[in-house]
Amino acid sequence: MSAEFADTADVTGTADMAGMADAADGADAARAVDAGGAAAAAGGFHLVAGRGADGPYALDVSPEKAGWGYSSLRILELPPGGHHAFATGDSEWIVLPLSGGCTVDCTVRTDASADGDGDAGSGGAGDAGSGGAGDAGVPAGGTFQLAGRESVFSGVTDFAYVPRDAQVRIDSRAGGRFALTGARCERRLPARYGAASDVPVELRGTGTCSRQVNNFGAAAPAGGDSGQGFACDRLIAVEVLTPGGNWSSYPPHKHDECRPGEESELEEIYYFEIAAAHGTEGLGYQRVTPSGRGRGTDVLAEVRTGDAVLIPDGWHGPSIAAPGHDMYYLNVMAGPGEKREWLICDHPDHGWIRATWPQQPVDPRLPLYEAPAGDPR
Repeated sequence: MSAEFADTADVTGTADMAGMADAADGADAARAVDAGGAAAAAGGFHLVAGRGADGPYALDVSPEKAGWGYSSLRILELPPGGHHAFATGDSEWIVLPLSGGCTVDCTVRTDASADGDGDAGSGGAGDAGSGGAGDAGVPAGGTFQLAGRESVFSGVTDFAYVPRDAQVRIDSRAGGRFALTGARCERRLPARYGAASDVPVELRGTGTCSRQVNNFGAAAPAGGDSGQGFACDRLIAVEVLTPGGNWSSYPPHKHDECRPGEESELEEIYYFEIAAAHGTEGLGYQRVTPSGRGRGTDVLAEVRTGDAVLIPDGWHGPSIAAPGHDMYYLNVMAGPGEKREWLICDHPDHGWIRATWPQQPVDPRLPLYEAPAGDPR
């Protein structure tokens, strides 16, 4: 991990337990020091809510901070009437409302040296109307009205894709919380709107492994045509909803080496929100075990709303939703492969569970919701 990341990461993963307790107070300290010394093995990959904040972002994970090459995630919180401007730099981004709606204005940059992230509530360096046309054949940005949603548990949302080398401004009349999912890339694709009605909603697994996947930024499935995914250069992003008491991201799987046709090399970020119930804050658990590659990532984390887990390598899963508390997580992935594809390898000790799914029904609580029939704008 880089020194910069260590400054913002959860204290989980340091060898000095006394120092951890000093650095994290109250509940955070209790969560950072888990049983059996797993915290020391976690390597700082579990970011408790607030520990990864930076400037206008409630969470800011960049390749530099994570110590990897491609994947990024920012969580932006705007007050009513708030706005935020940023330069996309060398990355492509999807602006995804978690709660509330917004306007996204994107101007493709011609001067790649232009700088500037703007603070929330200020105009910043990327005001709409600046800049010029993009690469030949690439439209010069656009303005997109996102209806958004009340919460991640209330419905599928629309979203906006913005390319690298662009200036972006986000305005929210009523305020809200927005995920900026990003990936370093080479190609500059057109800025465009993603309708909620076009998001494929998938029910994956059965029985207590049942979960819902909103494939808003998925790559085309193996053997599928390009129309089955959302076009990006490297970015892959999906939402997963797990009913309380169920396990998802199961069987444990990995994608930390390039084996053409079998496995992709992808860094991954999990961002969590947990539904409260009966006045009680929700919680869940996330496991990552070493695969023998990379950093030997080993995490056993109690996760709550606003937490994130970084997965540079390793078998990840299960993601466990506590009974009575539905779990949401946003997955952001990118990697160095020549093809943008999501190919995984199941853990050899647990992959057999898939063979039991045809004999069980899908959890009747799913889907929690479906994509709307039309454009809500």
